[in-house]
Amino acid sequence: MDITAAALENCGLSPETAVQLQQRLQALPSQHENELWQTLVTDFLTPELPFAVHQLLYHSVYQSQLESGTPAPAWFPGERELSESNLAGWLNELNLHSMEDLHSWSVHDRDHFTQKLIDSLRIQFQEPPREIMNIEAGIEQVQWLTGARLNIVESCFRDKSDETAVCFQKESSDLQQLSYTELKQLTAQVANGLRAAGYEPGTRIAVMMPMTVESVAIFLGIIAAGCVVVTIADSFSAEEMQVRLKITEPELIFIQDVISRGSRQLPLYTKLGAEQRLPAIVLPEQETLQVPLREGDRPWSEFLSENRELTCEPRNPHDETTILFSSGTTGNPKGIPWDQTTPIKSAGDGFLHHDIQAGDVVCWPTNLGWMMGPWLVYATLINDATLALSDAVPTSRGFCEFVQNARVTMLGLVPSIVSAWRSQDSVAGLDWTQIKVFSSTGECSNPDDMLWLMSRAGYRPVIEYCGGTETGGGYITGTVLKPGVPGLFACPAVGFDWLLLDEAGHLTENGEVFFVPPVIGLSTRLINRDHHEVYFADIPPGPEGELLRRHGDQIEALPDGYFRAQGRIDDAMNLGGIKVSSVQIEELLTQAEGVREVAAIAVPPAGGGPSLLVIYVVMQPEANFEAESLQSGMQQIIRSQLNPLFKIQAVREIEQLPRTASNKVMRRKLRDLFQGSET
Repeated sequence: MDITAAALENCGLSPETAVQLQQRLQALPSQHENELWQTLVTDFLTPELPFAVHQLLYHSVYQSQLESGTPAPAWFPGERELSESNLAGWLNELNLHSMEDLHSWSVHDRDHFTQKLIDSLRIQFQEPPREIMNIEAGIEQVQWLTGARLNIVESCFRDKSDETAVCFQKESSDLQQLSYTELKQLTAQVANGLRAAGYEPGTRIAVMMPMTVESVAIFLGIIAAGCVVVTIADSFSAEEMQVRLKITEPELIFIQDVISRGSRQLPLYTKLGAEQRLPAIVLPEQETLQVPLREGDRPWSEFLSENRELTCEPRNPHDETTILFSSGTTGNPKGIPWDQTTPIKSAGDGFLHHDIQAGDVVCWPTNLGWMMGPWLVYATLINDATLALSDAVPTSRGFCEFVQNARVTMLGLVPSIVSAWRSQDSVAGLDWTQIKVFSSTGECSNPDDMLWLMSRAGYRPVIEYCGGTETGGGYITGTVLKPGVPGLFACPAVGFDWLLLDEAGHLTENGEVFFVPPVIGLSTRLINRDHHEVYFADIPPGPEGELLRRHGDQIEALPDGYFRAQGRIDDAMNLGGIKVSSVQIEELLTQAEGVREVAAIAVPPAGGGPSLLVIYVVMQPEANFEAESLQSGMQQIIRSQLNPLFKIQAVREIEQLPRTASNKVMRRKLRDLFQGSET
């Protein structure tokens, strides 16, 4: 390789080390790019080397591919992936030879694919289904597992006992473990406590808590009792919480008293307010409650039943288990119910694409209020793995140490976390070589950040993963059977068919994603919207007459079956891994003094990475535009009334918002305008 010692020294190596490495690189035989990179990973590139060295060599090896936009792999499947992964087992059993073959089979023979997935996951039935898929009422209203009776919580426990279900760490305490038997008993105490209190199957019960052992048991216990979990993220403001409670009308809420973040103590229970009549079960963050309780509310210790025998209420496949929320193109969030079949999709993606196996330790900093919280519970427990939980701030060194000490083997995250780790060098000196697979979702990834992440564990793949609350998992993802390219998706999800169409409805290499249902786990109803209007109305059939369902993502197809995310087509945006409506932000920010109109857009930064929130404003005629003070005031509104995690990157004035003939704001033009002003 033609790399100078000076270039290596500029990457942070000492002069002596730079010369030694340069001489070793010069001695390498001429090889194809892929073989050369694999040699470098095996013989040269250790996590201890400055990342700048990794980056220099990667860009040197793949210079022509990177310049032309051709996928440049940084990870290649090894013997373990090719022979021992769950996907490899499926290919062998089905006598198929590639991911493309497997995907084609899965979408053309949906019955057999779904049956094989159910068998592989060992889904438990109290009464087996008479048929896997019934579309007599139409594909929009597909019925899965007709005639079955089940409770998905039974599939989370099955015959496991002493195996570790959860490992967790609070603050600076030692790492603790909970066996499957112990988690099952705590789940039973919740379910039996609900029964003793008179809550019937089908009752909606809210949960607003951080991701803890107790919240996992509460989540499972509510579903085991046949009730329905209404999940609300603990980061929401009191107003946003009230919106979700009004939509769902639960009869009880489980909520923690406070949440500690470093030296700060953030209120949670008091967000309910004295006027809110919803009764609460209140859990202490520490040993004792930090707040006085309202009349009629009960502490956690008094609620728990002494009965530790778990009995799971039999339910129909399409009975609700969970209601989650997702923002679309209007202000109020969509209430999306998950039923007893949705977890099969979640656990199936964990099994097939994240290669979660018995004994793995799975960690993903998330919350039950976002789809990845329930996804994490099902993908871990149904696949006989261990769920790893920490209350450390995900971007902190402490969390990275937890990943090491808990011996996490599958680590999920959002790209902004990786960016923070890289900027702070949070992984320096840690041993992450036990990690088998990373996964990333919620935002478009920065390829250099993902290369950095791969390099910290001795080069492991990053499974880029994209779907939505209404899909129960991903429609586009990665796989351990194809080389991993930083920031790119490697394949459609097995069992999930979709097309890329241009504005004229023709197949294209860069266009809007349209799903081709049915897919198990894909929503068939909403609790506060017309499902058909949201997903199917006014969409012509596909090129071969397929019924199509809108989703709103834009995807670019690349050579060798890879894909790049291009963001959202519609007015929804992902900020810090949280999906939110532009309209929702705009309605709040019209409160700002002197503002007549507001448009909120998400702008991908140059080089990729988490989207940036940019605000365009039309000012009142008599008002002066002062960007700094206006941004500060708007940030305070978002912090107090929506979500403190949403940060405004910039506020720009515009004389008139660009609109369509039907008066819709053309946010794509605003994105182009902002990006043009930044170049």
